[in-house]
Amino acid sequence: GGFRAFIMWSFQPNHTKLAEEIPTITKQSSNRYLRLLAVSRLYLDNFPNIQSSWVTPGSYIGQLALLFGANDLGSTMMEENVVAAAGAVNRMNQEEMIRLIEDIGEIPAKRDTAYNILEVYDKAYV
Repeated sequence: GGFRAFIMWSFQPNHTKLAEEIPTITKQSSNRYLRLLAVSRLYLDNFPNIQSSWVTPGSYIGQLALLFGANDLGSTMMEENVVAAAGAVNRMNQEEMIRLIEDIGEIPAKRDTAYNILEVYDKAYV
């Protein structure tokens, strides 16, 4: 039982009913997203995985989130229509994700939805 992961996505107001009803509503800043993610890691200590959301804030913020408490960059997106309809159009392939993780000194790995490690991409063992 329990939770496998916590994933915090930033609100994307474009083309949403909420933005129509509250025209002053805006996107969350990257600074606020990273601070809330860090607090989530501290508060949700019973969650084994905190996933970085790169789809809404972009790959750079997704990478920074790994330094703010996230231990999962998420996955490549085959087809993503929900946040795309609200204006988020970020895309990333596997090679880009591996590079982002390596660039901050971490070891990338491929996992399944149950968080079982399928493959480790560690240059030290290649």
